[in-house]
Amino acid sequence: AIAAKTVTYDFARQMDGAKEVKCSEFGDAIISKM
Repeated sequence: AIAAKTVTYDFARQMDGAKEVKCSEFGDAIISKM
């Protein structure tokens, strides 16, 4: 999820081209990559 730049607000504000998602969506993205 982080490598794909699908991150929460705190990461997104520090990354160019990131897709900001809610915490629950971020958790789902992490789980889907496991």
